[in-house]
Amino acid sequence: MRLIAAPRRAAAWLRWYVTELTGENAYRRYRERAHDEDPSAPVLDRREFERRRQDHKYADPTSHHGCC
Repeated sequence: MRLIAAPRRAAAWLRWYVTELTGENAYRRYRERAHDEDPSAPVLDRREFERRRQDHKYADPTSHHGCC
C-alpha cells in the first residue's frame, strides 16, 4: 500500500507543478476569487479570461515576454 502512495503523491505534485508553471490554474483561482468577492457578479468564460490575460501580459512594449 505504501509503495503505491508514493508514486501517486509524486504524480499529483508533478501535475500541480506543471499546471502552476503553465498558468493552467490561473483561471480556477480567478473564478474562486471572483466568487468569494461577489457571488452574484458575472464571471468571464475561459476564452475571454485567457484573452485578457494575454493582452495584459503584452500591453507593455518595453517588457520582453516573448522570444525576441
